[in-house]
Amino acid sequence: MKTNILTLVLALLGFIFLGIHYSSLPWTPMRVAGVVIGLPSLALLVLARIELGSSFSVRPKAQSLVTHGLYSRIRNPIYLFGSLVVVGVLLYINQPRALWLLVAFIPLQIYRACREEKVLETKFGAEYQQYKSRTWF
Repeated sequence: MKTNILTLVLALLGFIFLGIHYSSLPWTPMRVAGVVIGLPSLALLVLARIELGSSFSVRPKAQSLVTHGLYSRIRNPIYLFGSLVVVGVLLYINQPRALWLLVAFIPLQIYRACREEKVLETKFGAEYQQYKSRTWF
């Protein structure tokens, strides 16, 4: 749990640094869109990480099946909101061309979600299938 908190604090410090570093750029509609997309996504990403608690791991593990909070509607909120944070940051720092990175990043997130799904399905079987049937991604 301490590692989870430490990584969250480091990520938040990184976002604060980006916010300050690029704050002198003019406020264009693209930068505003970046903030509108990025900040709520960051808050939801942090919430998803907290809700996952000790079940979080870099490699797929089936410690417990988390089905409350954001996980009651979305199976992979960390992947979803992490991708949206990347979009928001790229727009905020005025690098819309870098959105091409999503061509590689999104399939990677889908691949990771599929690997995780197999592990969870193996351990939790019908319970996971029922959970999967009532949630999105």
